[in-house]
Amino acid sequence: MRAESTGAIGLVLARPARLLGVEPFFMEFIAGIEERLAERDLSVLLHVVADHETEIAAYRRWAVRGLVDAVVVVNPVADDPRPAVLRELALPAVAVGDSILPCVRTDHAGPVAEALGHLLELGHRRIARVTGPGALLHTRARTEALLAGCAAAGVTPVVVEGDYSEEAGAKLTTSLLTAPNPPTAILYDNDVMAVAGLAAATALGVEVPAGLSLVAWDDSTLCRLASPALTTMSVDVHQFGTAVADSLLELVDGGPVTPRWSPTARYVPRGTTAPAPA
Repeated sequence: MRAESTGAIGLVLARPARLLGVEPFFMEFIAGIEERLAERDLSVLLHVVADHETEIAAYRRWAVRGLVDAVVVVNPVADDPRPAVLRELALPAVAVGDSILPCVRTDHAGPVAEALGHLLELGHRRIARVTGPGALLHTRARTEALLAGCAAAGVTPVVVEGDYSEEAGAKLTTSLLTAPNPPTAILYDNDVMAVAGLAAATALGVEVPAGLSLVAWDDSTLCRLASPALTTMSVDVHQFGTAVADSLLELVDGGPVTPRWSPTARYVPRGTTAPAPA
């Protein structure tokens, strides 16, 4: 650790604060970071803001005041302005996702192909996907993988954009299931939207999994406690955070940052997937 260490790593989350109370991903992710940083007497300075403009303003304040040794940049987007600003400020940073910054990358295409393969094996041909925000690079990567896999199978999926919230999961699932040609399988970009989708299907009288298969992303307690328990693309989110912390420690020590990949999501079948209805 550098002699002038502040003892803190910064993390700014540009997202609605209300989602942090219901979405398990970031709490588990931060726990993984903090566990490793605590071994070096470092802690996480967390700041929740509304947008990237406010996030960049926070970086400028932190740099001027010398409040953090480095920052974690999450949710890269197309034409992301943040890496250039951080370099201008000489504020060390590790990105979570593809970036010109030192980063921890994630394979999105492989897990999407795996999930789609299972659904196709079960006979599903009317497949929908409820995504996270479309500007996020990982949302685009997952959508591209789904479209490519469906094209190879001669299937045309329906893709609708959500925001990771319970409200989006319920509203979009209801819209999909009340359409003239509803899907027999839906993939969600997180657990909260999937649980809300399951509740929406039940409210419409659609039996899961006999009439509809659902697959969530991230394997939180929400998925395991749902009835029926949700089939998921399971990610070791805690280990993901630990990998990011390892890169941060290398960065603040002034050495080269090892290229790393997050744990790969894997298909965990439970009670919300079954053969497509006849």
